Amino acid sequence: MVYIYGKDACPYTQAAIDDHQQRGVAFEYVNVKKDSAALARMLKLTGDQRRVPVVVDGDQVTIGFAGGT
Repeated sequence: MVYIYGKDACPYTQAAIDDHQQRGVAFEYVNVKKDSAALARMLKLTGDQRRVPVVVDGDQVTIGFAGGT
């Protein structure tokens, strides 16, 4: 399962969501603005970087989103 940590007002988070939907990749969106425990998990994954989105695919953690892969 792919996890996308982000916030609703972020265009890059929306771009990551749209890309995964278009490619048919199953994912779970985690809104870090509404879930403080999720924010803490995200910060642990990113070494305390507060940039979104953070895409977690297995052991691979990608900070930010610049387009489809």
